[in-house]
Amino acid sequence: MQPHARRASVTSYVGHVPVGGGQPIVVQSMTNTDTRDVLATVAQVGALARAGSEIVRITVNDAGAARAVPEIRARLDDQGIAAPLVGDFHYNGHILLRDYPETAAALAKYRINPGNVGPGKHHDTNFVTMIEVAKAFARPVRIGVNWGSLDQALLTALMDENAGRAEPLPAREVMIEAMLRSALDSAELAEKVGLPHDHIVLSAKVSNARDLWDVYRRLAARCDYPLHLGLTEAGMGVKGAVSSSAALAVLLAEGIGDTIRVSLTPAPGAPREREVEIAQEVLQALDLRRFAPSVTACPGCGRTTSTLFQEMARDIQAYLKAQMPAWKERYPGVEDLKVAVMGCIVNGPGESKHADIGISLPGTGESPKAPVYRDGAFVTTLQGDTIVSDFNRMLDAYVEARFGRGGASEGPLDRSAGRVELPTTTG
Repeated sequence: MQPHARRASVTSYVGHVPVGGGQPIVVQSMTNTDTRDVLATVAQVGALARAGSEIVRITVNDAGAARAVPEIRARLDDQGIAAPLVGDFHYNGHILLRDYPETAAALAKYRINPGNVGPGKHHDTNFVTMIEVAKAFARPVRIGVNWGSLDQALLTALMDENAGRAEPLPAREVMIEAMLRSALDSAELAEKVGLPHDHIVLSAKVSNARDLWDVYRRLAARCDYPLHLGLTEAGMGVKGAVSSSAALAVLLAEGIGDTIRVSLTPAPGAPREREVEIAQEVLQALDLRRFAPSVTACPGCGRTTSTLFQEMARDIQAYLKAQMPAWKERYPGVEDLKVAVMGCIVNGPGESKHADIGISLPGTGESPKAPVYRDGAFVTTLQGDTIVSDFNRMLDAYVEARFGRGGASEGPLDRSAGRVELPTTTG
């Protein structure tokens, strides 16, 4: 299968951010502040946006939250934070969107869960009320189905239908079909009452990687809407990061998915931005997008038992991260930079040659002499107590030479081209 072969053909705009239609896969996240706390919510949206979240979702669960949204949007605008806000509605969204038009206008998209828009005979009426508001303000909606809050009437009807089969399907199959039907039937109803086809994004979230693969493969085969990917509850720490990576990577590699979120449970007091970082790393690992220079660093072994290599890798990585805000403004394309920080002579020189610029230590117990390679060729050897600072200056020089002055963002330098002058200390 060709890359992106099953990406949505339809583009839905969330504010200024295009989703689907072959556009870059969008990273989004969600606040965990009380939306009524305007200052806390503005601060967290700002932190998420600066970390790279291109869309930020906020809970709009009661009148107080709804009243806060316009002020949140205004304060973000005053700070130059343009990330579109998505309102997350459950149970009472039809009331809040109807009663607070300023909120409906301030939000760039509405997330509607078909399982939570109202019971029984009121379900379609409440759903249509939200769609009418979306039409009035020309806003897209994400119809987001979760298997933890699935439309019980639909699920019961499909279970009863299945029970009458001569050979009933496994319950898991019925559950998946109920999720797909809930999303697709809701989208059909939205279009029937006048919401444009390109104003709809779908999601069907579960909490297990293999289930997610099955759900989204079938959903992608049955529609051309942009699809939002993510586990509904990934978990904490390493478990959450690995579960999300495993779930997302397979689908993204197959060309399924147009916007993603890593729903990571943060440790108490931990920054919310971690989920944005993981989402970016998944896309970067698959070569679908670039957000920052990639750093190849060996894990270390008995040849690198001293802390020098570990400290060097840490400090160079930190330097790159610290420089990126300024570099991205001054040097378009710098996120394509490939750096190697290696620990010994086994793979170090080879990996350094494969990188744009790389450094390699000789290993434990040997004099700290570090050969540096630029564009595949040896250029100098650094030694002494200033190896890291010297290499960082070389990084600055390389970035300026390759990405500066407007002529370097089109691709790597010709490895046979002239080289910049670099600090040289031979050993």
